[in-house]
Amino acid sequence: MARTMVPWTERLPRTLGRLERDFGRFVEGMLSEDDRWMSLEGAFVPTVNVVENAEGVEITVELPGMKPEDFNVEVKNGALWISGEKKEEKEEKGKTFHRVERSYGEFRRVIPLPATVAEDKVAAEYKTGVLRVTVPKTAEARPRRVEVKT
Repeated sequence: MARTMVPWTERLPRTLGRLERDFGRFVEGMLSEDDRWMSLEGAFVPTVNVVENAEGVEITVELPGMKPEDFNVEVKNGALWISGEKKEEKEEKGKTFHRVERSYGEFRRVIPLPATVAEDKVAAEYKTGVLRVTVPKTAEARPRRVEVKT
């Protein structure tokens, strides 16, 4: 009788409870608009900011500890593709790890671009662990002031 008062998730073996929790997060992530749902816990998923202004679109991606040769920036199929691999630093002789929170691995972020940008004029700059990609708008897409006559 007392067993029926315990929530069913607590009665499951620990691995099944974890599976139930992770599957719920997986489904919730799939239904969201965020493309990071495919990532695994502990995998490296760089954070991205996408900002639009009158001149164009600016994308900033945090890639700490990486070198420019560790990642690729491409424009294809109307989107900006940023992919690469953050490699794990392995120097373990004589060390006892008490906590490891840094994540490593392959990644790919795909940012759709509006049709009003000049894909052939994309510029990228990498400084202090932050990749900054600038995608200018076409001349037709930029706002222009209209003079009001009286």
